Amino acid sequence: MSKLTEAQIEKQMKDIEGWDYGDDAIHTTIEFSDFKDCFTVMTRIAFEAEKLNHHPDWSNVYNKLSISLTSHEEGGLTEKDFQLAQIIDSIVS
Repeated sequence: MSKLTEAQIEKQMKDIEGWDYGDDAIHTTIEFSDFKDCFTVMTRIAFEAEKLNHHPDWSNVYNKLSISLTSHEEGGLTEKDFQLAQIIDSIVS
């Protein structure tokens, strides 16, 4: 999968809400009611990421989940990053 151009990234950003673009990655932070809800969503995301063979850079502190997506092997964003972002959004909503 090839690295997206800035124009392609700008177009893709219109399809995801609550995500920011910077440092060759897209980022979001999601807050849940408690740790259990957060960890449950992380588990669901993990299964989807494994299916895509594309894994997030993420961290969790109590009820907050911070996620960054990039394609390290391509040195920036690819379609897979936006595909996983949309899957994450559908899991969270």
